[in-house]
Amino acid sequence: MRLPVALAAALLTAATFSTIQAQPAHAAPGTPAAPTVVFTEDFENNQGATPILLPQYTNTAGQSYTADPAWLSNCNGVVISLLHPTATPPNHLCDTAWSRVRPMAGDLAQFAGTNPATNHAIGAYTQGDPGPNKVQFETTQPIPLSATNRFLTFSVDTGEQNCFALHALLGFYLLDGATEIPTFTTPIETCAHPSAVINGTYVGTFTSNKPVLFSGSGVGIRLRNFQPSGNGNDAVFDNIRILDVTPQLDQTFSASPVEINSPATLTYTITNTTDLAVKENWSFFGALPAGVAATGTPTTDCAAATATANPGATAVSVEGTLATGQTSCTVTVPVTATRAGTYTTCAADITQHAGVNLPGCTSITFTPPALKFDAHAHGGKLSGPLVTVSPLAPSDLTCTVTPGSDTDTLATANLGVIGNLGVITTSATGTVDGDGLRTSTAKAKTAGVSLLGGLVTADSVEAVASATDDSAGVVTATGGTTVANLRVAGTTILNPTVNQTITIPLVATVVVNERVPHPGGITVNALHVKLLTGTDLVVSHARTTLGC
Repeated sequence: MRLPVALAAALLTAATFSTIQAQPAHAAPGTPAAPTVVFTEDFENNQGATPILLPQYTNTAGQSYTADPAWLSNCNGVVISLLHPTATPPNHLCDTAWSRVRPMAGDLAQFAGTNPATNHAIGAYTQGDPGPNKVQFETTQPIPLSATNRFLTFSVDTGEQNCFALHALLGFYLLDGATEIPTFTTPIETCAHPSAVINGTYVGTFTSNKPVLFSGSGVGIRLRNFQPSGNGNDAVFDNIRILDVTPQLDQTFSASPVEINSPATLTYTITNTTDLAVKENWSFFGALPAGVAATGTPTTDCAAATATANPGATAVSVEGTLATGQTSCTVTVPVTATRAGTYTTCAADITQHAGVNLPGCTSITFTPPALKFDAHAHGGKLSGPLVTVSPLAPSDLTCTVTPGSDTDTLATANLGVIGNLGVITTSATGTVDGDGLRTSTAKAKTAGVSLLGGLVTADSVEAVASATDDSAGVVTATGGTTVANLRVAGTTILNPTVNQTITIPLVATVVVNERVPHPGGITVNALHVKLLTGTDLVVSHARTTLGC
């Protein structure tokens, strides 16, 4: 028998049980999906016009059922249908109550939207006291499950008459071997919470309100009726279903790109199914992508939750509960990365999970910090007690996040008694490569150097300074000096060492390949001449920084 089309319209207001509503199999995070039917029994396999008792019925999978003797006699445990003759059946299955119990199968089918004339159900009209807590229905062999550690519960269509008298009290259990596990906090009481009344039969579809986190690979069903009396207790049931009501786990990084070492979040959303019943003690262990680490303690609005991820941790351990009526809850982990790149986590990163459907993938991109370009170059600068010459042919890119370049050229420069300089070319540039990494460069080349009456000469001297960041935002600064035919006080210098210093007695100190590191950058002077008179001359100056 199919699930009733009108089921969603037959919402019950009782706190103990509720109807199932159709939803997408995996909706957006926070949107409940419908339970999945794991097993259903409609008592329609190979049935005809001859009534039988429950143990004589076998479904298409070979499953059969049993019950306590009290529920298999005195008009109890009969597979009933309007297909059956109106005359009381033989073998004393049912006596005077037959005319009343038989039509209840049709009433239940009319409520479910199926054919009342052919529907079969299990009837009980208690022509005697069955006694308390007796088993009214039970599987004889486990029902195989395709997965373990799932939340399982029941749905059943029930009908009852004589509601002025004592009511049937139905409690469904899962069986894990011989162990029965209740799926309810209070039993089904159709007379108290009907969805409709059809031909005097109180009817409804009920879903138990306390799903079980079931670890076994095979499950059984047991129905106990807690009503001991035969005064009333006249009920029928059909369409027994085991439902998988496992919550959906989703994982979502916060918006990207995010600068490295800046705060971001990974949020786990645990979404209930449409029954909105309590789901206790689901759990999972989530590994963060390599390179991403937690920066603090997770926060959560899940009930009775424990979420653990210490600062620096590369995984999070979560256990919690979805409370009754709770649509979804979240666990948010503060994270960051120290290196640029795109980081992805998928279902394979969720391990040791119980009671959750695994998520899809989510990604986040971390980028290097947008360091500012600061590059400066000039061919020469003179300062002293008697004369000052401003930077010659300056090129400047000053403290900007925008890539660009500046260049300058000067044909010659006269420094008075200090000497002369030939052609000067300078440049200052800032570039960004395809990975977002930045480089700031300054260059200054001066030709035709003749200083201090020929004590310092060169065909050319060139200074280069460069600062580059990496995917971790770490800046590396380099510099160098290139000389052509450089002579200082008669000494030829081919490959100057860093800060190579030459003293010209009674005249000056000359530093070749002068390098001065500073945070995020470096300054390179090809020649730095310091006269004893206090005059200071720099030839071919390059200074660069990433980050101002």
